[in-house]
Amino acid sequence: MPLYRERLWPAPWLFISTALVIPASILVLAPISLTAGIITAVVLYGGCVAGLILTAPTVTVEDGVLRAAKASIPVSLVGEATSFSGQAAWRERGPNLDARAWLMIRGYVDDVVKVPLLPAAEDPAPYWIVSSRHGRELAAAINGSQRPVESNDDVS
Repeated sequence: MPLYRERLWPAPWLFISTALVIPASILVLAPISLTAGIITAVVLYGGCVAGLILTAPTVTVEDGVLRAAKASIPVSLVGEATSFSGQAAWRERGPNLDARAWLMIRGYVDDVVKVPLLPAAEDPAPYWIVSSRHGRELAAAINGSQRPVESNDDVS
């Protein structure tokens, strides 16, 4: 059972805006055949909707692993996750963003979670920025599932 699971479904306005392929297709094909224009419009809009649904990424925290879309990292290799919303989230995605950061952001999701990577991760990215509609819950799941890193240092 995952500690956290979220599917970042597209916002309703994306489905409405992609509906513009309907009049565009009809307009282009109407001089040739109105029927062909309507059929093409329905097929293209169906393809757009299917594409939006099938490419919606999933974010999970399960079995000590954070997965965001196709990327994954053990939570033992990350620092304390922080949730940002509103103007703070905008700053994290924009002016404060390190160009080396790994991003899984969606423009239709306002909140983000910043997950710093520990040096043991040996990753060129200093941190991950992950979009989430429930940023506080995601950050809490990441922070709550971290296990202390065992040290091999011998203390005599």
